[in-house]
Amino acid sequence: MIERNAYPILKKLAKSFPIVALTGPRQSGKTTLVRHVFSEMPYVSLENPDNREFATTDPNGFLAQYPEGAILDEVQRCPDLFSYLQGIVDESKRPGQFILTGSQQFGLISGITQSLAGRVALISLLPFVRDELARHDSAPFSISEALFKGLYPPVYDRDVDPVFWYNNYINTYIERDVRQLVSVKDLTTFQRFVKSCAARTGQLLNYSSLATDCGITVPTVKAWLSVLEASYLIYLLPPHFNNFNKRLTKSPKLYFWDTGIACRLLGIQEHTQLDHHPLRGELFETLMVGELMKARFNKGLPSNLYFWRDKTGNEVDVIIDVGGRLHPVEIKSGQTITKSAFDGLSKWCELAGDQAGYASIIYGGESQTTRQNTQVISWGNLTALTSDL
Repeated sequence: MIERNAYPILKKLAKSFPIVALTGPRQSGKTTLVRHVFSEMPYVSLENPDNREFATTDPNGFLAQYPEGAILDEVQRCPDLFSYLQGIVDESKRPGQFILTGSQQFGLISGITQSLAGRVALISLLPFVRDELARHDSAPFSISEALFKGLYPPVYDRDVDPVFWYNNYINTYIERDVRQLVSVKDLTTFQRFVKSCAARTGQLLNYSSLATDCGITVPTVKAWLSVLEASYLIYLLPPHFNNFNKRLTKSPKLYFWDTGIACRLLGIQEHTQLDHHPLRGELFETLMVGELMKARFNKGLPSNLYFWRDKTGNEVDVIIDVGGRLHPVEIKSGQTITKSAFDGLSKWCELAGDQAGYASIIYGGESQTTRQNTQVISWGNLTALTSDL
């Protein structure tokens, strides 16, 4: 088993809260992690029809089987359990009594906020980060290979072709589970919508353009995007709204959580096609922003990432807000850093004044250095940045 960075925070939270809930996309390793961390606890999958029927028809009888607690996998499948769990943990007051997992934010989060507020610690587990793989000598060597393979655990745990695995993932989870949430009747239109989103990863989101390309309305675009977010396929990075005397962009940027899925939706068949692909830069940015985001989640912390762009096109790829101190980060897929790479950071730091923290450039090379008061960080070793932020 490849050790996950979220291991310590899971152990810590289970000593402080009666319930710990782990959310994330299907096949991200949630079940493997909780069964490893809490190996002494009974495990119950509510994907199993018999378990689900028992839990639905007789919640008290179902939970009575586990007086010392249990791991309840895919618990959003039985939403009535949340109210019964509330009564049990309120009476026992024991930390770490139940461990919940769920792969759809709608069902799990709504159940927690309605019945378990204040009783549950919530943490998100996304696919691997690169340093988890590097510790086991499993990390892809080249950028193109990393973008193509993505970071889903089964691609590394099994002898499986990424193309076949991601095709199956898209067919079984995205086109089945996600469509059920929004009752999509026209599969062809929905498939075109998801592929159009993949073509926009790492880019400013234009709702009208996306609606026109897919032949749907803007409200439908927003509804479908919210479901893709809830299913951990995409996320929207918000702009930072500090004015700095400039008119700012208010639209978010769209990112896929995993470049492997994005590459399959774009029809990329092998990693060498990414060496000169027109979206290579956007896919590399997608990979790096995802690494920064997952580093926060693996510590049990919410996102503190934004981007900055004004109406004249000046932009900083990522702004990391640490207690009001704003750290700008530029992301460059090339292996050489030119003088112009520092221009946007310098301009932003002048505007931000005392709020500006140290600046960083993540690039596609291997060495680490400091130039023009900016730390230049290799894409393969982000710990110099994520350990502090």
